[in-house]
Formats: sequence, C-alpha cells, structure tokens
Amino acid sequence: MLETLRIIDTKILLWINGEHNTFLDFIMYWASDKLIWIPFYILLLATLYRNYQKQTLWFLPVVALLIASCDQLSGLIKNTTLRFRPCHEPLLNGMIHLVHDYCGGDYGFVSSHAANSVGLTTFMMMILPDGNKKIRIALIAYVLLLGYSRIYLGAHYPLDILGGWIVGFVLGFTIAKLLQQKIKVPEIISTNVE
Repeated sequence: MLETLRIIDTKILLWINGEHNTFLDFIMYWASDKLIWIPFYILLLATLYRNYQKQTLWFLPVVALLIASCDQLSGLIKNTTLRFRPCHEPLLNGMIHLVHDYCGGDYGFVSSHAANSVGLTTFMMMILPDGNKKIRIALIAYVLLLGYSRIYLGAHYPLDILGGWIVGFVLGFTIAKLLQQKIKVPEIISTNVE
C-alpha cells in the first residue's frame, strides 16, 4: 500500500514537473518566492483593519505565532521523516526540471510553504466575518498556486504539500479558535466590500 502511494506520488510529481515551459517557469519560480506575496499580506492586514479597527493589534503577534508554529512543526517533521525533496532524490537524478537551479534544503516532508499558507488561510477564513468573498477566493487561489508551484519546481512531492496543508489547517484552526475567545468576530463586514 505505501509503495503504491509512493509510486503514485512520484508519477504525479513527474507529470506536473514535466509540463514546463519558459512562461510557467517564470510564474512558478516567483509564486514560490516569499517576498512576492508582501502586497497580498498588506491587503490581508488592511482587510483585518477594515473589519476589526483597533482590535487588529491582537492579530499581529497571533499571526506571527501561527506562522512560526507552522514553520517549526513542518521543520521538525522534515527532520524526523528525512524524506528527500524530489530534486535531491538520487533515484530521480536527471528526471527533475529545475528552474534557476532552485531546490531548497535536503528534506521536503512536510512543505513549510504549504503549512504556512494554509495556516494563514484557515486563520483568516475563520476570523473574517461573513462577506469578504473576494478575499476568501484570493486566499484559496494563494494556497493552490503556492502548492502547485512547489511541485512544479521539483521542490516537493504532492504528498509533501498535502502534509503541509494538514499541519497548517490544524494550527490555523486551533489558533483561530483560541483567538475567538478573546475577540468578537463581527457578524458582517464593516464596509461595502464583498
């Protein structure tokens, strides 16, 4: 069973990584870059402020704690499971297309990018009041694009991404639930934003 799962995981990775071209190389390389998302994070902060005003100050240390927790737990799992990233896997030598020779550290299960993005997305989905439809769609697109880019770049297997999503969901859900005990989530958005 585990061997079958590993084979399927590798086949999906090779299919996604093998469907490369110059345009996608550019998009996926930058989609995986942390700095490119800064404007999006500023938009999320503005959305929090629009909905929570002064209570927004509660969110800054909590989100920092959430991202640090996702990052540390995913790192701990990587250093425990010791599963090579596809780009470091000797059995896949010469089969992985690398963009700008980018690969990352030795181990990839679970993906920190995936854990961080889903942790943040889960948290935001839970603490944003009803409405905010465009932000919710943007958050889902963010998670999917980031996860796909990691596989496309050969930095992670699909199961690395799935594992990261699970870690992020659990931590994002837990921290949002704890914060909801301290703040009141507005029933509706405070401005005319979808």
